Amino acid sequence: MKSKLSKIGIVGGSGVDKLIFSQGFDTKEINTKYGNVSVEQGKLEGKDVFFLNRHTKGYLSPSHINYRANLAALHNKGAEAIIATAAVGAISKKFKPGDFVLLTDFIDFTKARGEGFTPGSFIDLSEPYDPDLRHNILKAAKQLKIKVNSQATYVCTEGSRFETKAEIKMFAKLGADVVGMTQIPEVVLAAEAGIPYAVIAIVTNYAAGIYKEKISSKEVFDMMKDKATTLSSLLLQTIKNC
Repeated sequence: MKSKLSKIGIVGGSGVDKLIFSQGFDTKEINTKYGNVSVEQGKLEGKDVFFLNRHTKGYLSPSHINYRANLAALHNKGAEAIIATAAVGAISKKFKPGDFVLLTDFIDFTKARGEGFTPGSFIDLSEPYDPDLRHNILKAAKQLKIKVNSQATYVCTEGSRFETKAEIKMFAKLGADVVGMTQIPEVVLAAEAGIPYAVIAIVTNYAAGIYKEKISSKEVFDMMKDKATTLSSLLLQTIKNC
């Protein structure tokens, strides 16, 4: 991804069911062979932008999301790159709630997320998160004076429960920095579709056992709501840079 983009997909994670700057966007129902997807589309910075809510309006749990339909819809719209958001728990103590983090690698601990677009294919995932997109996000963060951590390894669990302390201890030993439930198979499907993909993750809580506090879904959504304006500014500036 070297030249300027004209069509960009945005995938909103937990707490990001709409874009603050999407006034005037039209909502379209996109038909795919995997199901129908509601996509908001409009113009930003001279580019066609397509936004979808990963969890849909009824908030599907991570293991019930129709990932193939979501990615197929953005592919059908001609998205040349995808920027996604994700809520994560901090395993590494170098991160704290409220931090912005770019994902650079993943570990898959899911169990039943279904097939990809091309079952049986052996796609290269040595660099699952596009370096050019990550560069543009970091450039935008610098322009806006927003601190963004440049790398983190993400471990994806099946959900829809939070992890145990023993699981988090194991994930830390495997090299995971943050934990979440939605990157698999989304990042893999983007690679299969040939669409550059990057994620802006927001640390919403410490993972189980890192500190004594219990984890709740409320703190996840509260943190995402608190960071909504900053996240939207970062996304808008990144779109401008791409």
